[in-house]
Amino acid sequence: MSGYEWILVDDPAPCVRRITLNRPEKRNAMTNGLRGEVFDALAQADLDDSVRVSIIRGAGKCFCAGYDIGGERGDPTYQTAGGMAYWPRHVVEGWFRVWDLAKPVIAQVHGYCLAGGTELATSCDLVYVAEDAEIGYPVVREFGSPDMQYHPWLMGMRNAMEAMLTGDAMSGTEAVEKGFANRAFPLKDLDERVLEMAERVAKVPTDLQQMNKRLVHNAMEVMGMRAAIRAGTDLQALSMMTETSRGFQDRLKESVTGALQKRDEKFGDYRTKEKREAGE
Repeated sequence: MSGYEWILVDDPAPCVRRITLNRPEKRNAMTNGLRGEVFDALAQADLDDSVRVSIIRGAGKCFCAGYDIGGERGDPTYQTAGGMAYWPRHVVEGWFRVWDLAKPVIAQVHGYCLAGGTELATSCDLVYVAEDAEIGYPVVREFGSPDMQYHPWLMGMRNAMEAMLTGDAMSGTEAVEKGFANRAFPLKDLDERVLEMAERVAKVPTDLQQMNKRLVHNAMEVMGMRAAIRAGTDLQALSMMTETSRGFQDRLKESVTGALQKRDEKFGDYRTKEKREAGE
């Protein structure tokens, strides 16, 4: 399938649609354009009677390193109310569009799955990860609070609190233990095992499957998940006005790489870990 600039779309098995984020040179960092293409491809799959389940994965070394804070985001993919908290409100509404699709969506995660990348995975119904994936929200260290505060809903209060107060990454194995993901597989087996799971999901017809999916989502919403995440967008906007965040934003204007390096070097992880292991 063609017609997209930043994603690849194929049908690797009967009833299975697969979407590949295709900005490997940018670690599949998301712009509005890329997100818009993902939403469009998922919507097309939802309307296609030959498709029962979709997979989202990333090309290259990782799933998605988050939003592209160093590049042009592009025009919004859809209209939401402007003003304060526009950005988190905008992205949260997008992720709930995935949540509200009739057909199941699977996230296939390898390498980095950071910040906005974790939000994309969270919006999916099933999450399968490589055992050595690195999954986290380092933005909380200096930039601001998460746009989509899924952490307590998926991981429980204690695990959520540790993630929010450190910005540390989980391995794929830890992500399963903490409730973020369903299962972890060796990286070399990930494509095959995720496709196997997608084919199992596709054995159940869509007319019943969409009811099964909504039953789980309705239970989460009765407990307040959607309302709480939407309410959190205002706190996210306020966090961007703190002295710490404003200082970080100034450093981003000077050098994105330098700002991220300075943020993480005291923790010794993410890009600073890569440089250390490379002997730089």
